[in-house]
Amino acid sequence: MYSVNRESLESNFRAKLNGIFQDYGFFPPYLSILSSNIILSNHSGVRRIDTSISSKNNRTATTTEKRRILVVDDDPDISNLYKLSLESDGFIVSSFNDPLLVLSSYKAGAYDLLLLDIKMPHMNGFELYQRIRHADKHAKVCFISAFEEYHTEFEKSFPNLKEADCFIRKPIELESLTKKVKSLLSA
Repeated sequence: MYSVNRESLESNFRAKLNGIFQDYGFFPPYLSILSSNIILSNHSGVRRIDTSISSKNNRTATTTEKRRILVVDDDPDISNLYKLSLESDGFIVSSFNDPLLVLSSYKAGAYDLLLLDIKMPHMNGFELYQRIRHADKHAKVCFISAFEEYHTEFEKSFPNLKEADCFIRKPIELESLTKKVKSLLSA
């Protein structure tokens, strides 16, 4: 097992993220952020990247800090960047790169919001959401895609879905993603 000192991870993360925002504005080369700050763990026999950051700030917990988000994107760099960004804003985030793995471990009521990429291998985000809805009728969802044609398919597949306005187009600035997530969770 490889590990990085969490204090080092926390102090370097904000400095790197700030530098990236200044240099690129949004969506930098993700690997440069993650490659030096990862902790590999073995969870249920599956190797995944745990990028959680422990905070030593003496701030009080808010409702935002307790909200749980599930991120599913087949690109590990994107899902981990979303995870790091949302966690730095106080959310509890689980990220997965395989929709089938999500289905095998999903528990109803475990998440306040699902952020699902649409184009993924094995199963697209729409199919994943339909299967999750069988287990969890109250799951809120926000679909993410770089392809505009999926928006039309989304409207056809879910005409009565109250989250119909929740369709995020990639690339999205991380600050905008956080604002959208907070807006959805407060509704």
